[in-house]
Amino acid sequence: MPVNAHPAEVGAQAPDFELQDQHGTPVRLSRFRGGKVVLVFYPLAFSGICGNELSALRDHPFEDAQVLAVSVDSVFTHRAWADREGYTFSLLSDFWPHGQVAQAYGVFDESKGFALRGTFIIDGEGVIRWSVVNPISSARDVADYVKALADIH
Repeated sequence: MPVNAHPAEVGAQAPDFELQDQHGTPVRLSRFRGGKVVLVFYPLAFSGICGNELSALRDHPFEDAQVLAVSVDSVFTHRAWADREGYTFSLLSDFWPHGQVAQAYGVFDESKGFALRGTFIIDGEGVIRWSVVNPISSARDVADYVKALADIH
């Protein structure tokens, strides 16, 4: 993990943000208060590991949580990727200011200009209850999210 990455801590209030989804619609994290959120940062659209991870999220819908996926890609890139792959959850563009939300969560790799593979599960009160940050070359496992969500009441 890059020296400048210090992921947001479990037990802390999740930094609020507003980003545009693949349709250009503004999405604010605090809008989901009262429910759980799986916040997934990924490096870049149309890449192998990222595609596998997001396809796993697509194929394993969470009934009790909202999935928000974030990368530095543009809204237009997200739209093309979502349309091609059938992603129905929000793909949020952290394009400008470049990586600002990833920085707020401590998962922005400044040397590469994109987010690390960070995932944060946020409860209904906006508190981070679980997180994992994997190296760029290491995919995350959706089964870990399922278990973490089951442990949050």
